[in-house]
Formats: sequence, structure tokens, C-alpha cells
Amino acid sequence: MKQLIFDYTPYCTRVALVENGELVEFSVETTSVRGIVGNIYKGKVENVLNGMKAAFVNIGLDRNGFMYVGDSLVDKSRLQSVMPKKSAKLSAGDVIMCQVVKDQFGQKGARLTTDITIAGGYLVLLPASEFIGVSRKIENDKRREYLEQLVKSICPEGSGFIIRSAADKASDAEIIKDAEQLWSIWEKVLADFSHAPEKSVVFEEATLFERALRDTIHEDVDEIIVNEAFIADKLSGYVNNAKIEVYRGERNIMAHYGVSAQINQLCERRVTMPNGAYIVIDKTEACTVIDVNTGKFVGTSDLEDTVFKTNLAAVECIAKQLRIRNISGIVIIDFIDMAREEHRAAIVEAMKQALKNDRLKTTTVGMTPLGLVELTRKKTRLPIDDFMLQPCKQCGGGFVISDAQLAFMLRNELVDFIIAGRCDTAYVGVYPDLYDMVLQSGILKRHVDTAWADKKIYLYADEEISRDRFAINETAPVITPERMTCITRLHE
Repeated sequence: MKQLIFDYTPYCTRVALVENGELVEFSVETTSVRGIVGNIYKGKVENVLNGMKAAFVNIGLDRNGFMYVGDSLVDKSRLQSVMPKKSAKLSAGDVIMCQVVKDQFGQKGARLTTDITIAGGYLVLLPASEFIGVSRKIENDKRREYLEQLVKSICPEGSGFIIRSAADKASDAEIIKDAEQLWSIWEKVLADFSHAPEKSVVFEEATLFERALRDTIHEDVDEIIVNEAFIADKLSGYVNNAKIEVYRGERNIMAHYGVSAQINQLCERRVTMPNGAYIVIDKTEACTVIDVNTGKFVGTSDLEDTVFKTNLAAVECIAKQLRIRNISGIVIIDFIDMAREEHRAAIVEAMKQALKNDRLKTTTVGMTPLGLVELTRKKTRLPIDDFMLQPCKQCGGGFVISDAQLAFMLRNELVDFIIAGRCDTAYVGVYPDLYDMVLQSGILKRHVDTAWADKKIYLYADEEISRDRFAINETAPVITPERMTCITRLHE
């Protein structure tokens, strides 16, 4: 059974795709900072570096975006005023239409292109390309050919479409409707671009709600569960078959469905497999390194067999972690050394097969003589650890659980404490940074407005408390009342 679970708070929205109780995908989008991948801008070229064949474009953000000059793909007379010809040379001062294909990462600005695409449920519109493509996940040759001919028959002259895997089970009417809606969006983009100011956005990609539905609802999702009625109303227009349920329980929706513990594990470097072996995931500036270890798994026969079985189990675990954590870019996997060439080849092939179901494009390069497997995974949105981890203030080089993630963990622990004790008053001590995070984020607001409306929950900061620990009690601490904030009375 597949479930799509939405956890809404005023601070952020978390979305989990769960299959038979196991977390398959996890996404987070904060209210104040939305991702910009897919956004279309009216940008102004600030600088062109011919030696790097790159242009830096001001799109109104804190850092200029950049694009390779070869990404100026359009060769269409009616669009030359907004997007340059492929052969055209960009110059400082040019105003162009461009789209974000990679979010800002670290000190790097957003990656841009003028090869515009607009995604729908079944199709992706290519308004400036005559290419018609079919998802490689649609494997039936007759169905592929039929879909290609159908889309060609409705495709506007001079434009193209990519047929998404969801179209495999769609009716002709649904595909035609999707194409018409996408073309309508593109016409509005052109109209808005003509009168938009420079360095401004002319089209915003869908929200996390809409993207989650668009990308997963056609994957046989059986049930959509939300924690707010207004979200159910908002999503109902996008859903045809799946059931939408509003969860009204006191526990957090992720905790109720057994997902919170799995989410918390995404903060850990070490991931233990069912057989006792484990992998260690380390992020560097250039790449992500994954190390495979036998751990408690000792096998049943010889050493080579034990090593091979450990590596084989690690393949599935790694593919799962890449998808859940949205690890992208260059990935180096240090498998345990294997003596037999057939075992080495089998691991590489197993890695390729395990990554086939990944929504993002992955390429497995192969295994080096040292047993290192190199692969790349398309980098678009920020990895999940950008939300769940933050740089350590003490050492400056490592990472610790973020204040935002700790606030969610506090929420779950506090809810369980109140439910277990059926208490009307609770005193919660936390590290000062987490105190500020809880008050400013509104993560507890849903409980404050509903289940805790008649309770008194006091929050106080204490530097003696470890930043990842919480002091929750029914009795008041020995501090002055002025140092405590009653969070259930803040909005009265």
C-alpha cells in the first residue's frame, strides 16, 4: 500500500511517500524560502566569460545565476526577442528569458538555461524545441509508438513534448487536456514576460503540495493523508482516484503512521542494514562518499561469499538512501574488496538495476581496481540534509542536527509526554537556540490551537541543557516565572 502523507505547519511542509510502512521519499519546503527550480525569470546578463563559455545573469536574487552559453538553444524567429538563437553571442546588458534548472548550492548561484520546459502531470512542454520524447520507463514498444503519434498530432507547430511515465496509464482525453493546459501556461508566460520588469520572476514552479501530487499520484498511490482540512480541499482538484483523508489525532501525523523514527534516522551518518552490516555516508564539498562495512554480519561460508552478500545488500540500501536523502552530484561508494571478477561485475549491474526506479537520472560509471564504484545523480533541488543538518558552531567543520529538525523532535516527545500523563501543565526546558526556533517557527501552533487549547505549556531556555536534549516535566523548575513563556497563551 502506498501512502502520501502531508505534514503542514506554518513554518514548513513535510511530505513523505510511504510504501507498506517504509519511507520511500521525503521532501521539505519552508514557508519563507521556497525552492526556485523550474521558475522562469526575465534576467539581465551581467557578465560573459568567453574563456569559460559562461554567462552570469541577474535574476533578482542575492547571487547571479550562471548558464553556459551553449544552453542558449532557441532558434525560432517569433521568440528571438526573449530568448537568443543558439548561435547568438550573449553580451552584458542583454535581457533574456531563462529558467532555473539547479537551486543555489553553497556559494554557487542558480544554474540557468534558456531551454524552457513546463511540466504537467503526463507531459512536459518544450515550447522552443520540436523534439518528441517518451519516458524510458514506458517499456511497451506499441504503447510508446502510440503515445508518440498521439502527442505529435496535437503538438503546436515548432514545439515539442516529453511524454512522462504517468502517461502510460492515462487516457487520450487526459493527455490532450494536459497538453492544452501546458500550452495555455506558456502563452501566459510570454504575455507576462513582455511587461515584467527586468530581474523578476515571470513564472513560479508548483508548490511542494502540487509537485508531490504531480510526481507521485500516478504511481498507484492508494491514499493521501493530510493534517489540515484546507489542504485536503486544495488537493482535491488534483486527485481523481486516490482517497484523501484528514488526520485529526493528537499525535503528529508522521509519528502516528510510524514515519517519524525513519525521518530522524536521516540525520545519522551510519545506516544499519537488517543483516547487521552497515554503510556510512559522508558529505564533502566535491562529492558524497559512502563506505560499506560488514559490521555484525559474519556470513555462513567463506570470506568471499560474506563480502559479496554484504556488498549486494548494501546496493539496495544505498539506492534507497540516495532517493530518500536526495543525495546528488558525484557519489563514490567504497565497497568491500572482492577477489572474483564476476562478483565485482554483479555488484555494478545490481547498482544499475537498483537505480532504475529513481525519478532522477543516475549514471553508474563502473568499479575501479580499488573497489570504488562511481556514479552521478542529477542535481536539482537541495538535499534533505540541508534542512535536517547544520554546521557545528564549535568545530566549524562537522554537522549537527538542525534547530528545525530538533523542533520537530521536541514536538513529538512533548505530545507523547502529555498523552501518557494526561497532564494539563508541562514545563519544557531547551537549549537557547532551540527556544528561539520553537517560538519563531510556529511548529507547535496546531497543537496549541486544538488539543492544548485548555492546557498550560511553559517553555524556557537553559544553557545547561544539551542542544539535542529536552527537559519535560509536570513540576516547575527552580527559576523565576519571568524566564518562562507560556506558549499556549501567546495568541490570546
